[in-house]
Amino acid sequence: MGQSLLRLAGEHEDLQVVAAVSGGKPSQRVLDGVPQFASQELHGVPAFDVAIDFSLPPGFQSILSLCGKRGAALVSGTTGLEQADLQALESAGEAIPVLWAANYSLGVAVLADLVERAAAMLRQWDCDIVESHHVHKKDAPSGTALALGERASAGGADPRYASLRAGDIVGEHTVQFTGPGERIELVHRATNRDIFARGALHAASALAARPPGCYRLRDLLLS
Repeated sequence: MGQSLLRLAGEHEDLQVVAAVSGGKPSQRVLDGVPQFASQELHGVPAFDVAIDFSLPPGFQSILSLCGKRGAALVSGTTGLEQADLQALESAGEAIPVLWAANYSLGVAVLADLVERAAAMLRQWDCDIVESHHVHKKDAPSGTALALGERASAGGADPRYASLRAGDIVGEHTVQFTGPGERIELVHRATNRDIFARGALHAASALAARPPGCYRLRDLLLS
């Protein structure tokens, strides 16, 4: 994801990458004009307005702390967070703009909104979420499927899950509502992983100018 973010950042005229941070020691101090830092050197990075974080839980806490100290915004897609991490994120939102999402596809953000609205209007219908991914994906259901299920539950549905692991499928999610004699399917198919980096960059561009608070990706879609 880090490589994709660096490669695609040039599509945004309003974004300038001032540093890249990775877990291990960088082989080069400057790569393609971008200063490189190890995670242990995080506090030495130059000034920034917004950080994009796709790391591990220990790295999440470090960048969240740094953003708080510098008054910078944070966009995070780090998974495996504990309740304490989410509470720290919520607390940080009182001082800086923060956004965490399991999936940075803009299409999935729209899908989640549609799912909640459909569930609220079809309360007596069955709700099934079917997700498909490549054979190497370990978790099932996927984090995105579970997030869609949370939105369905918020609308009053009781979602059930099914998972498929096959080939090199990037990611497909179908939310199906079934009633007597009819069925509605809401579907999202990812065909390229760049969509997640583009979504995170869009979020970073929009979030940097926002006041403190805890945001959702859909809050930034019209920015």
